[in-house]
Amino acid sequence: MAGGRFAPGHLGELTQCIPFEMVDEALKATGRVQERLRDLPSRVVVYLLLAGCLFPEVGYLGVWRKLTGALAGLPLAAPSASALAQARRRIGATPLKWLFDLLKGPVAGPRTPGAWWRGLLVIALDGTTLTVPDTPAVLTRFTKQAGNHGGTGYPQVRLLTLVACGTRTLIDAVFGPTTSGETTHAPRLLPSLRPGMILLADRNFAAQGLINDIAATGAEVLVRLKNGRRMPILARYRDGSYLSALGPVPVRVVDCEITITTTAGKHTGLYRLATTLLDHHRHPAGELAMLYHQRWEIETAYLELKSTILGGRVLRARTPEGIDQEIYALLVVHQLLRTAMADATSTQPGTDPDRAGFSIAWQAARDQLVLAAGVIADTAIDLTGTIGRHVLASLLPQRRLRVSPRIVKRAISKYQARGPRIDRTSYKATTGIEILAAAGP
Repeated sequence: MAGGRFAPGHLGELTQCIPFEMVDEALKATGRVQERLRDLPSRVVVYLLLAGCLFPEVGYLGVWRKLTGALAGLPLAAPSASALAQARRRIGATPLKWLFDLLKGPVAGPRTPGAWWRGLLVIALDGTTLTVPDTPAVLTRFTKQAGNHGGTGYPQVRLLTLVACGTRTLIDAVFGPTTSGETTHAPRLLPSLRPGMILLADRNFAAQGLINDIAATGAEVLVRLKNGRRMPILARYRDGSYLSALGPVPVRVVDCEITITTTAGKHTGLYRLATTLLDHHRHPAGELAMLYHQRWEIETAYLELKSTILGGRVLRARTPEGIDQEIYALLVVHQLLRTAMADATSTQPGTDPDRAGFSIAWQAARDQLVLAAGVIADTAIDLTGTIGRHVLASLLPQRRLRVSPRIVKRAISKYQARGPRIDRTSYKATTGIEILAAAGP
C-alpha cells in the first residue's frame, strides 16, 4: 500500500496488473502530474476513475469510500463531491487513453486453447452503442437515435472494437458519435491489424473499400455477405466454394446451409461467406463455416462490458470530455479483468480461457478492492492470485455451440421490447453444417 496521501490510490489485487509506476508514467507522458501535492494526487484520481468502473451503482463519493474502507487509522482526505469532480477534470482523458494503448492486446500465448485457427490469431470486429447522460454539454457532440416514438431517451456513443476471440481481450477500440456509421469508424482500427491474424466480421463490414484496406494490412478476412449479393464466379473448387473478387481483392466464397437443432426444433439458414484464404486444401470450406461462429465472442465481450460491468446503466460523465475519460476507464478495467482471467487459466495447461466466468472475476475484484487486499505483489510471482483462484474454482463447462435471435443490444424498458427475449444459454445446440454445391448466384 502506498503511504500518505497516495494510500487511497489502488485497485485492490488488480493493482498488480496496473502498478503505481505504470500510472505515474502515464501521467508524466501526458503532462498530468500535479504541480503541487494535493489531498487528491493525480495517481489517486486515476485509480478512483478505474474503481468507479467496478462500482457503477454508486457515485464517486461512494467509490472513494470503497477505496478507503480498509484504510482505517491512516490520515486520509475527506473530499467533497465537487472536489472529486474538479480532480477528474484536472486529469482529463489522455492518461486513461495512454494506459489503454499500453494494456491492449490479445493476451494469448502460442499454446492458448481456442485463440488460434490453423496458425492464425482469431479476432472479430463489430460495434455497439453506449448510453450517455442527456445534458446540454453532451448533446453538443453526441445525439439521440431516431425512432418511431420520438427517438431514444438518451444520447448514445458508437463504440467499435477489435476483440481476440479466444481470450475476449481488446486489441483496439475507437468511439465517436452515432451520426457516423460503423464502417466510417472502422478504418481507425486498421493500424492494429497484422499478418498472422484472421478477422471475422458481419455483413455490415463487407464493403469493397474496407475489405481492400483490411487485406492491405496483411491480415486475413472472413466476412459474411448478403445472400442476394451477386459475386462473379472465376473458378470452382471441389469443396463447393468458388473463386471470386471484392473489387481488386480476390476472395473465396462459401455458400453454406447451417442447420441448428435445439430442444425447440430445427432451424436452417443460408450463409454466404467470403475469405481472403484462397487455398481450399489448407482451409476447407466446412472449417471456415464453423470458424465464423466464433464471431459471437465479440458480442459476449460487449455483454460483459454493458451488462455485467455497467448493469445497463447510463454513463456517469456529463460532458464530452468526461465521457471520453469514462469510456477509456471502462476499456482499461475490462482489459485488466480479462488479463487476470487469462493468466489464471494459463496455469492449468489445456484450459480454454472461455471457461473462465467474467462475473466471478468481476465480483472477486470488487471484494479485493474493498479489502485493499493484494495491492502489492509478493516477491514470488503468482499468476493466479485471489481473483484467479475464484475463477478456477468455478470454471464453466466446456463451450457448447449456442444460438440466439438478434435482439436490441442496449437496455430498454420492458414495455418497449419488441418481443420475448430468449437467453442464449437456454439452448443446448448441436449444429450440423452442410456445404452446398456452388450453383452460382
